[in-house]
Amino acid sequence: MNDSMKEKGIELLEQLSQAHGAPGQESEVRRIFRKELGETAHTDRAGNILLEKKGSAEHPRILIAAHMDEVGLAVQAVTEEGLLRFVTLGGWWAHTLLAKRVRIRTSQGVEIPGVIGAKPPHFLSEKEQDKVMSVEEMFIDVGAKDAAEARAFGIGLGDAIVPDSSFTRMHNPDLLLSKAFDDRAGLSALIHAALESGKSPHPNTVIFAGTVQEEVGTRGARAAAFSASPDLAIVVEGAPADDLPGIGKPERQAAIGCGPQIRLMDASAILNREFIRFVLETAEKNSIRCQIAVRRKGGTDAAPIHLHASGVPTVVIAVPSRYIHTHNTILDISDYLNTVELLVKLIAAIDGDTAERIGSFSD
Repeated sequence: MNDSMKEKGIELLEQLSQAHGAPGQESEVRRIFRKELGETAHTDRAGNILLEKKGSAEHPRILIAAHMDEVGLAVQAVTEEGLLRFVTLGGWWAHTLLAKRVRIRTSQGVEIPGVIGAKPPHFLSEKEQDKVMSVEEMFIDVGAKDAAEARAFGIGLGDAIVPDSSFTRMHNPDLLLSKAFDDRAGLSALIHAALESGKSPHPNTVIFAGTVQEEVGTRGARAAAFSASPDLAIVVEGAPADDLPGIGKPERQAAIGCGPQIRLMDASAILNREFIRFVLETAEKNSIRCQIAVRRKGGTDAAPIHLHASGVPTVVIAVPSRYIHTHNTILDISDYLNTVELLVKLIAAIDGDTAERIGSFSD
């Protein structure tokens, strides 16, 4: 991958990761998708955005999907003091929330800054200090003196909230730090691959899809699979990196800087082995380093997609990202670029014979 590819990747990662896109409120992300890939992209009634690119054949139809939403919060109540109680949207660990800045988007589209607070440690008993504070004990302070002023800011129940975290190139400039690389890393790679694959013919029809509400139960992907009616599917993710203290080396299957992760299974799906074999062979032919993973927990949009209709052979290709589901995530640009290259090579390689072989079970 050349320098222009790298700079385009960083540009996409910055604008997409910084976009406000809590589950059910993905409109800003959807606009970026359409701006990059053109007005022919259409939105279904669930809010997914899809772009169909025909190649030299109608079939196989390949769905390449990445979710647009990020873990977020929503306003649940406004107290008399003007503080906001909130509910979580997606999987948060309460440890990571306290004292963090957030951005509340009102129904008028105005962004209000705030900070997550709780009872100060000076007033906690020794017993209270030793336990993890629950979300129900926290609140968001937006600087309102009372409930009336909070409402005057335009804040209402259900308003979406996302982390406030800037996009930063670290001292090692190939490492990028931002919020929401789950799954803006995958979505960036999808958009980038769509742009690159459009430069050459391909023997199939590809449907690029940005899905909604993955973090609250892979809801949009179910509708996207119906809209796309695919023969095969590739789910592109930002997967949790595990090259950290507390995880033994034999179980490390998503280290940053070691290539995209190809997932064999997780708690939500056992992926198609023949398709995985084809992906790994394609990676090897093109000298793309990959990592193979078996996950005890977690899930992706592959869960509803692989069960669509009579079944859709599906694989998950993920960019390893440290500290997902927090305010600050880290990825290595080399993993991202290798994911883009692998997607482009797969689009060029999958033809009707390949799809038939992947989808057949000749025992």
